[in-house]
Amino acid sequence: MITQLLYRAGTAVLKRNSCILARAIRVQSCYSSSTTEPKIAAKHPFKVDLEGGKRYPWCACGYSKKQPFCDGSHKKSAPGLSPLRFTLEEAKTVWLCGCKQTLNPPYCDGTHKQDFVQDAEVPAQQ
Repeated sequence: MITQLLYRAGTAVLKRNSCILARAIRVQSCYSSSTTEPKIAAKHPFKVDLEGGKRYPWCACGYSKKQPFCDGSHKKSAPGLSPLRFTLEEAKTVWLCGCKQTLNPPYCDGTHKQDFVQDAEVPAQQ
């Protein structure tokens, strides 16, 4: 069974097909019983200018080479995870989470400042 969550934060409209979204952002796809956890992709958020009305795929697995957006890497590296697709109602600059541990995906909530993120090994910045 697929569940759909509609979340409004300011002018953002988020839609996501998922079963679980918890503190460690353990996301279980409704198609899988996997408990794959996301990889910390960066120890900082990404400042991005987004267009209104355009749908964006935020990488939730941490394996994308196009952070903070999805490039499909989850299909091979984290098959239990899928991107969070969201649309802004109007153009704006936002800070998207790079550590994949936020409680307010896809937006940064400052979790990257915690020791478990800062002490984690992350790939070299591209």
